[in-house]
Amino acid sequence: MDMNERLKLFWEVGASMVNGTPHARELGIQFVAIGDSQATLALPYSEPLVGDIQTGVVHGGAVTTLLDQACGLAAFTGFDTLGGLATLSLRIDYQRAAKPGQTIIGMAECYKTTKHVAFLRAVAHDGDETDPVATAQATFMSTGPRVSFEDALKARMEKAEKQTQTKTRSSS
Repeated sequence: MDMNERLKLFWEVGASMVNGTPHARELGIQFVAIGDSQATLALPYSEPLVGDIQTGVVHGGAVTTLLDQACGLAAFTGFDTLGGLATLSLRIDYQRAAKPGQTIIGMAECYKTTKHVAFLRAVAHDGDETDPVATAQATFMSTGPRVSFEDALKARMEKAEKQTQTKTRSSS
């Protein structure tokens, strides 16, 4: 599988992972980008996320979820096969309060993988990458059965072909 096919698969699976996670969806986390060993998500400001009503600052738990989700996506791209993932550890260092009204961006990078564990670092910022809201270190473990990228792409193509055939039959 060439890099373009792999990146297309990352984009498809990455978007569905974020959109398919009820907690992330409820918080309004949005898929922004995914690449080889990296992922970016956004947490748009909304009043239900506020942890301090006097200042309008987003609750730290929402930032934690953003970074955990971004790290999970980046870990997904770091392995040579596809499968389930579980957070083993997640350390968040909060550096300042996010600016009220601002979207918070979570960027994660998978900098090392072993057979079953991915090591990641991440940053959350609200517009200035040099002045983070929080940073994170994380480890994720692959779980359950794994499938090669080639097999995943083949399955995706077969599914698309079946959907096309079904649409063709129903419109005839």
